[in-house]
This record gives sequence, C-alpha cells and structure tokens, in this order.
Amino acid sequence: MNISQKTRPGFFITLEGIEGTGKTTQAKLLAERLIKTGLDVIVTQEPGGTAIGQKIREILLMPEHGEMSFTAELLLYYADRAQHLAEKIIPALEEGLIVITDRFSDSTMAYQGYGRGIDIALISEIDAIAAGGVRPDLTLLFDLDAETGLCRNRDINKVDRLELETIDFHKRVRDGFKSIAKKDPARFRTIDASMPIEVVSEEAWKIVGAAIKKRGLL
Repeated sequence: MNISQKTRPGFFITLEGIEGTGKTTQAKLLAERLIKTGLDVIVTQEPGGTAIGQKIREILLMPEHGEMSFTAELLLYYADRAQHLAEKIIPALEEGLIVITDRFSDSTMAYQGYGRGIDIALISEIDAIAAGGVRPDLTLLFDLDAETGLCRNRDINKVDRLELETIDFHKRVRDGFKSIAKKDPARFRTIDASMPIEVVSEEAWKIVGAAIKKRGLL
C-alpha cells in the first residue's frame, strides 16, 4: 500500500477542522479552481469515500448509535480509511491526479485521540497498519471556535452522532487539531474559517497554488 511522497506522481491534499468549518464547501471550490487550470482532480471524503465507506459512515454517524464504544468507533474509522486508500486515493495518486479529501488521519487523532482520550500511541500504531504510511502532501486546517461551528450546522439542520457530543468534547478536538498542526508545520497551513466563504476560498487557493507550483504541477 505504501507509496512514497517523493516518487508518487499525484498530489494529496487533506482538509481538516471541527464541525461547521466549511471544509466540504471549500473542497468543492478548490477543486473547481484546480480543474480550470487544466489539472485532473478528484474530491472525496472520510468516512464514506467508497461504497463500503458509505455503509460505515451510516453506522458511525447515526444519532441512535450513541452506545457505540470508543474502540469500535476508532476501528470503524480505520476500516473506512483502509478501503478508501486501496480503492480510491492510492490509484488516483499513482495516476498523477490531485486528490482532495474532506478529513483523513488527522481527524481520527483529533476526535478519537484528543476528544475521546484514546491513547495517541495506540492510534498511531493502528494508523501505520490501515494507512500504510500514506501521508498528505499538504493539509489545510480550517480553524473555528466550537460554539460557532456547531451553531452553523444547527442552522442548516445538520445533526449526527458526533455533533451531539458536549461542547467540551468539541473544544478538545479543536485543541487537538491545533496541537497536531503545531507538531507538523511543514505540512499544515491554518486558515481562519470565521471569515466569509469567498475570503476563505482565496486563502486556500493561495496556499494550494503555491504548493502545486513548487511541485511543478502548475
């Protein structure tokens, strides 16, 4: 499964952040701009980037599954990721495409590690098996306070099992993302997601445009 970042022809971009940061919208806008430059792009998500993943997503996010154990939750996310990589992400990267995914391994570390309190070292070990060492070339972290993010989702009637968690849980997740980004400054770029959609989109484009030019893709 493992393909080196130095040798793979494609470019792997992940979008991360707490609930309500607008990642899904920004992924679509970013893809549109990349396609206009003549690049081949696919946009996907976790969980649910494959047919199998969609089934896993339903299990993970249905509000009535509140009794799910933290360990079961963790392993379901990694089952989704293993299939996602094998079926979609790795083949696309090997074909030279730009892959944009709404969430990847950093979300698991933030939500299940910092949010749930599962041992970080254990998550890293499982990630090594499921992700096979595949890492993004660039990660955009859309940062927003937890209260605003959850309020945005309520305004559009978006509710899932994780959004029903306490505000303290979501604050821990946000802190987790910021901690993860601080430890890997070469890969992460943080964007203030409280700004208008158009401003956030321009900021994302500046970062991505510079990165793909450096890689020689643009």
